Amino acid sequence: MALIVFLRGINVGGHRNFRPSTLAKQLRDYDVVNVGAAGTLVVRKPGSRAKFLAELRRRLPFEAHIACCDAKDLLRLESANPFSSEPSRPELVRFVSILSKPARGKVPCPIAIPEEGECFVRIIGSQDRLVFGVYRRHMKTIGYLGRIDQLFGAPATTRGWTTILSILRILKAGGAKSANRSTAD
Repeated sequence: MALIVFLRGINVGGHRNFRPSTLAKQLRDYDVVNVGAAGTLVVRKPGSRAKFLAELRRRLPFEAHIACCDAKDLLRLESANPFSSEPSRPELVRFVSILSKPARGKVPCPIAIPEEGECFVRIIGSQDRLVFGVYRRHMKTIGYLGRIDQLFGAPATTRGWTTILSILRILKAGGAKSANRSTAD
């Protein structure tokens, strides 16, 4: 079963820069596909999860929060059609946050962040370690996305739904050799 890896806080504002495509090449024995520049990897032959993650950490040029999920988790989320009740609007971005460990408890959804005043982040729901919702395109949003960590009691790494759809396309392509396919959010 494929493993999806999400690195948190890399290549953001000149901080902790590196090339995920180069990392994917270094991990070619695991059949790794790089998705974009934010540190998203589809690992099609992970073998032992612990062994792969140890090798990944060894090759990273810095310490990073790593969140991961199995391919089946994203396929199940897609089949649940989590955004069916959310109209597509240019000022809103559909997102999925991946928790690095299980949530500390059940969090009732939907949640508006902030609770008072103008909403910047709206969490629609969660499924295991996956939290999904929409956020407004605004400078203040990044700070509000950080509240997901507090609400769920675990570091969360966020990707746009377009990145998740790119991952799903790679998973569905199966055996197609595309060792360094890149997409952007």
